[in-house]
Amino acid sequence: MAASPAAPAKRAEKSIRSRPALYDAHSVSIPTTSVDAVIQSLKLTDDQLRHTYQQMLDIRHFEEQCNRAFRANKVGGYLHIYIGQEAVSLGTLSDYQPGDQALSSYRDHAHCLVLGSDPGQIMAEIYGKSTGVSRGKGGSMHLFDKAHGFAGGYGIVGGNVPLAVGIGWALKHAPEYKGKGNICVCYLGDGSMNAGGFHEAMNMAQLYELPILFVLENNKYAMGTSVERSSANTDLASRVDSYAMAHSKVDGQDYFAVRGAASPIIAAMRKKPAPYFLEAVTYRYSGHGAADGAETQSTYRDSAEMDVWKERDPLRILEQNLRDRKVIDDDSHETMDKKALEMARAAAEFAENSPVCSPEELTQDVYAD
Repeated sequence: MAASPAAPAKRAEKSIRSRPALYDAHSVSIPTTSVDAVIQSLKLTDDQLRHTYQQMLDIRHFEEQCNRAFRANKVGGYLHIYIGQEAVSLGTLSDYQPGDQALSSYRDHAHCLVLGSDPGQIMAEIYGKSTGVSRGKGGSMHLFDKAHGFAGGYGIVGGNVPLAVGIGWALKHAPEYKGKGNICVCYLGDGSMNAGGFHEAMNMAQLYELPILFVLENNKYAMGTSVERSSANTDLASRVDSYAMAHSKVDGQDYFAVRGAASPIIAAMRKKPAPYFLEAVTYRYSGHGAADGAETQSTYRDSAEMDVWKERDPLRILEQNLRDRKVIDDDSHETMDKKALEMARAAAEFAENSPVCSPEELTQDVYAD
């Protein structure tokens, strides 16, 4: 018996699903972390905690110095500032071991600093000088430091994610790395989640059980486009369920929350390689790039939202946690803050006094011999 003309339409109607209520990671309460529990479980000493705070101050002053240099026309190209997200890189790279590798997106200054690259050489690269970590040929978005395990910042959105699969494969199978327990940490932004290469990389990383910690730095906006305007499924971490990959969310404004989540994941990964997807819910206080000022930012976010997130400044949260535990006081804070400011100024002075690349250098390090 022939189907009635209305039958196909009915089936189609049943198959259509309306978009579910949007999930907003920046409005959902993430379980709090016990600071003391993290300190005790990781056996963190007061000296180690002060060092971490110094690193965060260093990042903040370094980025502020970069911003001043850009506005003084000393930095060409583009510049992406990391202010507001410092707890993410610090919390996930504190367990770095020699032989580990890290890759970042174009917002890469902090990661390079945390891994131990020379601040002057980083700043020189941002200035486009020959003394830079990439010899002045990469600029702000393409820092690279093999000696310190930084496999690069990348200007293509999501372009670094498939590369992490190759690094993870090498760490697991290449004779010079195999069996050493090294891992790869790959940072990506929420704008990477809709790129095809991202999904191919997730599938392969899980299929081959590679030692890669994917860290999603979800700062709510891909340039000026919010997650809600660009993603059908706004619960970003849940997307890797499609690849049977373990995942979780963490408060990206709280160093202890990030460290408390990342450290056991990394420890387990060193013993038994397998990928993990960690979504750090964070917020950038600057525009997408240094040229994205207050006027252009007003087209996609309002000042009230910024005010709410500035109440959760990762630097202030860490400072208060350390003050509460008598790890730092007014005098030590002042000394450390001054040290960070002097570091940033010294880095800028080194960059300004460094030579630009000579014409002969243009073709060097472009092709392999």
